[in-house]
Amino acid sequence: MVEYFLRGGTFMWPILALLIFGLAISLERFYSLTRASVNTRKFMEKIRNALNEGGIEAAKDVCENTRGPVASIFHAGLMRANKGLEHVEKAIMNSGSIEMAFLERGLVWLATVISLAPMLGFTGTVVGMIKAFNDIAAANDISPAIVADGIGIALLTTAFGLIVAIIVQLFHNYFISKIDRIVIDMEESTIELVDILMAREGK
Repeated sequence: MVEYFLRGGTFMWPILALLIFGLAISLERFYSLTRASVNTRKFMEKIRNALNEGGIEAAKDVCENTRGPVASIFHAGLMRANKGLEHVEKAIMNSGSIEMAFLERGLVWLATVISLAPMLGFTGTVVGMIKAFNDIAAANDISPAIVADGIGIALLTTAFGLIVAIIVQLFHNYFISKIDRIVIDMEESTIELVDILMAREGK
């Protein structure tokens, strides 16, 4: 593998840099999204019990002691609970937008790596092909050995660029699906919280 990499030429280095950058972003996103995931059923049960036993303040304490976007948007909503449901819903929406930006942070860089790596690979191949044909012209000989070796080396950058794009694409797709699950949990939990607060107001 190292031999192939070195034979690929100058363009292999920026592609390698993109791979390292993409993996670094992926590790950070994996860690952050794993921490952002909570058991929403257990959390909702805690919130319900806290509201029944200690009111809004107890529920806010539960949110403060729980990590993740669901707890953050609940806390923002409960902070406005004394002003009415309309203010609660508005606070939840605003907080939800901020949490979405946090969840999606870094994905644009992964998408950039996915698009740049193959393009660099193709560029390296074109440059390599030009060099191969120049070698043929200089040798004044269309020997299969000259053609095959030059073209083979030129295609290495395309192969490496595509491999990098595939690896990072897999991470990207995994993160998108994980974010979608978190967002669904956020929406369902928010509806449930508003229903609970509405029922409390009706008492």
